[in-house]
Amino acid sequence: MTVVAVLTLVFIFENTREVRIRILIPEVSMPLYLALLATAVLGAGCGYYASSRRQK
Repeated sequence: MTVVAVLTLVFIFENTREVRIRILIPEVSMPLYLALLATAVLGAGCGYYASSRRQK
């Protein structure tokens, strides 16, 4: 688990270029590592929520 987290963080912080992202209607410009980090956090949160619901 720790190895996966470290590799994910290394991948995220190696991608530092600026990208344009369209979120529904507005288009925002941000560093790619922030978009990847936000996606990873949202995915981990959804996974945690789904696994906690399954255990009950």
